[in-house]
Amino acid sequence: MPINPEEFEQLVAQALDELPEFFQKKLQNVEVVVADRPTQAELQAVGLRPGQLLFGLYQGVPLTKRTSHYGLVLPDKITIYRLPIQQICRTPERIIYQVQRTVKHELAHHFGISDDRLRELGAY
Repeated sequence: MPINPEEFEQLVAQALDELPEFFQKKLQNVEVVVADRPTQAELQAVGLRPGQLLFGLYQGVPLTKRTSHYGLVLPDKITIYRLPIQQICRTPERIIYQVQRTVKHELAHHFGISDDRLRELGAY
């Protein structure tokens, strides 16, 4: 069941608002945006082929990689992709769940947690 773009953006905002305060305070210089789908360049950058699904993308310098020289840089960017999520989710409840899961997954990358570590933790 499709959710219109405005409702989808509200779901992303809600997922961010529901994060514990500790994590919210660590999101300085991070921009979270919604896009319909990833570009070919974004798919290639993460090693996916056209047609493969990508729900979210973190672009930036993880907190664990920042040094004293980190400053005066563009914000890190987290993109949540609306159409791939809606493609696999058949109900509004599943869309809400997947949005929350994807937001948390991409934020984990901001905090320096790799996909391999997320797999070890059972987050996949």
